Amino acid sequence: MNLLLTLLLALLLVNAVFVVCTRSLLAACIIFMAQSLVIVLLWILLQSPDLAVTEAAVGCGVSSLLFFLALRRIHAIDRGKEADRREK
Repeated sequence: MNLLLTLLLALLLVNAVFVVCTRSLLAACIIFMAQSLVIVLLWILLQSPDLAVTEAAVGCGVSSLLFFLALRRIHAIDRGKEADRREK
């Protein structure tokens, strides 16, 4: 269990660095969602299922949905499609 806990903590640090270093907003949101899933696994390993459920609902669900809606609102998600239209 200590090895799994250490691996998840290392993955948490790697995700945090990747979120900060990525230039794509969409990729940052996806990595943030993956980081929330790692935190859910950590809460489960630490035998705190109530926090795991809360993190899954808020961190993975609501926050990610709001980030994707905000990206859609500022047209950050649709930029790739507009570039494809210009090339044609």
